[in-house]
Amino acid sequence: MKTCARSFTLIVGLILIINPVIFAQEAKERNIKEGKFQPAWESFEQNYVCPDWFRDVKFGIWAHWSAQCVPEEGDWYARHMYIQGWDQYNHHIKKYGHPSQFGFMEFNNLWKAEKWYPEKLMELYKRAGAKYFVTLANHHDNFDNYDSQYHDWNSLNVGPGRDIVGTWKKIAKKNGLYFGVSNHSAHSWHWFQTAYGYDGEGPLAGVRYDAATLTKEDGKGKWWEGLDPQDLYTGPTIKMPDGITTAREVAEWHEKNTRPWTEEPPENNPGFTENWFLRCQDLIDKYQPDLVYFDNTGLPLGQAGLDIVAHYYNSSMEWNNGKVDVVATAKRLTGNQNAGVVEDYERGFTGEIKKYPWQTCTCIGEWHYNRNIYNKNSYKSVKQVIHQLIDIVSKNGNLLLSIPLRGDGSIDELEVSFLEGMAEWMETNEEAIYGTRPWKIFGEGPTQVKAGMFNENKTKFTPDDIRFTQKDSILYAFIMGWPGNEYVKIESLASVSEYLGINKITDINLLGYNGILNWTQDEKGLSIKLPGDKPCQHAIVFKINFSN
Repeated sequence: MKTCARSFTLIVGLILIINPVIFAQEAKERNIKEGKFQPAWESFEQNYVCPDWFRDVKFGIWAHWSAQCVPEEGDWYARHMYIQGWDQYNHHIKKYGHPSQFGFMEFNNLWKAEKWYPEKLMELYKRAGAKYFVTLANHHDNFDNYDSQYHDWNSLNVGPGRDIVGTWKKIAKKNGLYFGVSNHSAHSWHWFQTAYGYDGEGPLAGVRYDAATLTKEDGKGKWWEGLDPQDLYTGPTIKMPDGITTAREVAEWHEKNTRPWTEEPPENNPGFTENWFLRCQDLIDKYQPDLVYFDNTGLPLGQAGLDIVAHYYNSSMEWNNGKVDVVATAKRLTGNQNAGVVEDYERGFTGEIKKYPWQTCTCIGEWHYNRNIYNKNSYKSVKQVIHQLIDIVSKNGNLLLSIPLRGDGSIDELEVSFLEGMAEWMETNEEAIYGTRPWKIFGEGPTQVKAGMFNENKTKFTPDDIRFTQKDSILYAFIMGWPGNEYVKIESLASVSEYLGINKITDINLLGYNGILNWTQDEKGLSIKLPGDKPCQHAIVFKINFSN
């Protein structure tokens, strides 16, 4: 690609002027599917409409599964096993040996998925209420879980020996679920640079780790013969300098130099960006996912991210008879970007009803399986997740929930119990979730929800908190628990409420309860007498009918 053309394209994008000639050149160079979407935010914002299917499904389950689940030590193992002093480094030294001799690539070979029974898992996910399913296509450890044409480090060549993405898709579709993939590998070029480092102190101080020494030729006669470790580890773009002499200085150097969450492409490694684009395009073209999740602030790798979304949207129009019927998600969007891409809030909430559909992604434990969470029985509770789901849906959002898989592909009995608990609640109350839309207000009650990411554990709902959804002429009122009083009072539904207008309440039912409810309405609120027994755990739902 000519430097002048690239620079001019970026300038055009910054001032939000779409030049069809320039973007046609960009599309031709990267072989982007032609169509009404140009690779620019303005084009996405003007032309994209989130499909109704996404707004209807509300709840999805995510298999966030890679070789980092093999050691069962939680998130970011592939990075932290190379930082002296980290718990995962200490675990690695004790169980597997020094990273100069046993690097992360060995886990890709150990990852056999020998207890992975996706049909049974999908049946359980479906019973738990999932209407869409997402599988991890690749993580920051730069390994593709699919039949990857442009990356030899993939699940058919190494480890499981199976097309994980393709298998999940076939089973999800068989069960009537929408299917998505998550792409995290755009950060690999800086996130994985710890593999080129060394210990700052100790008996092997200064000895570089495996990524810094291994070449393709070193694999002769070994399990990885024919594979180049540099393709996996991405090459030494930010190599730790010689001369660091303490573990603390090692950690500080990496925190400052290799962790910054940049979305810009590496200037000294343009091949990484082009390879990322081809791999992601291959993923989209082969599997035609309904949803692509980008683990990025905005879109990844500068123009490459804009190019891939334009390709995805235009491809969807070809797959769906001229209709854009897919979803791309990204994080921390600015301006009007959430009109063109669905915004994802990782482990968080919003404080208000959003104009455009959005999503929270979270996990009942850590993203990668952590044995300590299981041992301590410290997964999220069913109650916590149901309350989060209700709050999200009342504000025009969806919840994507990860259930961590072990390295062997199984889930533990606590996770099974969790999913069964979700299934029990959903069976009673699903009509108030699926296919609904926000009401005039999201709810009422004392709990103030702080908007943002990574704040979910700061919010605890009470039975005094109420949330609303609506469908046709029906209003659903969620009570976040079983009240201690004989009556539930909903102030927003008072006879003089501005939200009701000319609408009159004609009938009220409690989902899961077949009896007749007694209720009264006056200028202070709607009071509903509770039955003697609660129909379900965690949250109850009143179904309120209107006439006008």
